[in-house]
Amino acid sequence: MGMGINMVYKGVHNVLDFLQNDFPDMDVIILYAEGFSELCSIRSISEAIATSSRTYRVVVLSSSSSSILFSFRLRFCLLRKTIRENAQSFYSMDSDEECSLVLELSENDPFFDEKKKLLRCKGFGPKERIHLKCSSAPSWMNDTVKILLQIAKIIQLNELELYFAEDDASVEFYSSRNELEALNSIVSLTDKSLSSCPHFHTNVLQGLQQKILDLISDFGDQSNMKGVLEKHHSCEREEHLIEWGKSHGVKTGLKIAYVEGAGRGMIAGKDLKVGDIAIEIPVSLIISEELVLETDMYRLLKEVDGISSETILLLWSMKEKYNCDSKFKIYFDTLPEKFNTGLSFGIEAITMLDGTLLFEEIMQSRQHLHAQYDELVPALCNGFPDIFPPEIYTWENFLWACELWYSNSMKIMYSDGKLRTCLIPLAGFLNHSLCPHITHYGKVDPSTNSLKFCLSRSCRSGEECCLSYGNFSSSHFITFYGFLPQGDNPYDVIPLDIDSSDVDSIEDKPVSNWTTHMVRGTWLSNNHSIFYYGLPSPLLDHLRRSRSTVMQTKTFLQGNLENELEVLGDLKDIFDDMMDSMGEVDLDNRESYTWDEKLAVDCKNLQRRIAHSVSTSCCTGINMLKNELHNCLAEDIVG
Repeated sequence: MGMGINMVYKGVHNVLDFLQNDFPDMDVIILYAEGFSELCSIRSISEAIATSSRTYRVVVLSSSSSSILFSFRLRFCLLRKTIRENAQSFYSMDSDEECSLVLELSENDPFFDEKKKLLRCKGFGPKERIHLKCSSAPSWMNDTVKILLQIAKIIQLNELELYFAEDDASVEFYSSRNELEALNSIVSLTDKSLSSCPHFHTNVLQGLQQKILDLISDFGDQSNMKGVLEKHHSCEREEHLIEWGKSHGVKTGLKIAYVEGAGRGMIAGKDLKVGDIAIEIPVSLIISEELVLETDMYRLLKEVDGISSETILLLWSMKEKYNCDSKFKIYFDTLPEKFNTGLSFGIEAITMLDGTLLFEEIMQSRQHLHAQYDELVPALCNGFPDIFPPEIYTWENFLWACELWYSNSMKIMYSDGKLRTCLIPLAGFLNHSLCPHITHYGKVDPSTNSLKFCLSRSCRSGEECCLSYGNFSSSHFITFYGFLPQGDNPYDVIPLDIDSSDVDSIEDKPVSNWTTHMVRGTWLSNNHSIFYYGLPSPLLDHLRRSRSTVMQTKTFLQGNLENELEVLGDLKDIFDDMMDSMGEVDLDNRESYTWDEKLAVDCKNLQRRIAHSVSTSCCTGINMLKNELHNCLAEDIVG
């Protein structure tokens, strides 16, 4: 018993030493109670302390185990009052009424300073401990979730989302990607807490997690672009591919079907929830550079100066497509004869794109591929015709292989830490969505030596299961994938060629970390008030500084309002000229257009829509500024 008393005594002092560091202003009262009869006097003293406005630490030393236990409970009763009265972060583990989660912005985040600034705008710091307190108030869970999400969304912002969110604390929604990442990060956080928390915190954490899962489901329902299945198409080859995959270790509850407007896609055969594995593919079925290492082709190509593993794989796949003995023959048989990406656009479609960003992207990409083919392939065919048969290594087949790898390959992190570009049979049938079911899928699980595609949001039976191909603009998707995403793509931006070298600092102090500037459709912004106009703050601040180094922005002074008018006027001229250079979009004859002409017209119309929204927002802003300037001058006259 004496040893047990001593251990409790040391434990109490260790805890109190810890608390003294966190609450240095606490006084120390040592009460000695030799027997149970002293409990009344201790209780009287404790009641006096509890009603005092001061903060106390109470230590009760006793040779009696019952007194020690009493003093321990009394200490926590008093300290709970202290903790509530002090705005200190403390993880209370003594009660089933309260636990907490910590959300922290990593100092290694490349945009730590920008995100920290945005967190400050919303009243948060880079590290926040959010206390979860069960309450009879019906709003306590909603209020807690709102705070968690505000912080998590900022932590999960990528560069482009941050650019359009900077200095605007009113923003609540950044993108579907960001929303899902934030929600899923909280699910992961509650998972970790549930694995280590005391049992009396389980109900609170499980309730919070279920609330977040419900929000993920609701968000998916609101954002989902429901695909319509085309039942008249035969999927016999695709069904054989799934059977082949399963016979080689693939695990999936998905099937392949034709989706209206999207071609082939993968459909859930049963209800799948967040965290479920939609498809699992063993490494042995992944097409990577390892397959080529033992071939005569590789032994020859590795001697070519500067050739990449991706180019070697591209040349290998050109020949493998016609290999009747290939392990992957059934996979190659399901691939289309034409991928219909922007790289295959005809002359008419390219002509329609004149003045657009897509025109430049397609022309540069085609020139690069032609140069690569001309430099490499004819020499290989002439020097080694047995390995590189000229009838197979044509420009058309080269372009087909390029489109295959651009549109179907994925970057995969293997167990050895090496990142490889791969083709993944079956997974290539997963279509892209701006609100995908699968957001993280690029890392091999070393415990199973397989690639798992886990759900970030639920997918109901009969619903198309989609993933994210990446945060790309629509022009990039057309060029390398051959489609225009459904819905408002937040990555559809128009970059601006603005020289920032002369206005990058004031008094030798950097005023912005942004070296490039851009705009996107102003309909994506919720803030169209004066000084914002639905336009990105970094761009506006840059243009303001280029005209006036005196930082008086966002004030209703005459000089500032006049400067603001010039900024918006210049910006409006830029986008008016852009619309003039693109010309009008002819939508009347769209039905008679070929596939590539339809994509060209849709892309051009999208860029015009973005430019028009910027011009209109500038015009609206100019009218607001003129009104404020009129009021300002009127006040000066009265004054």
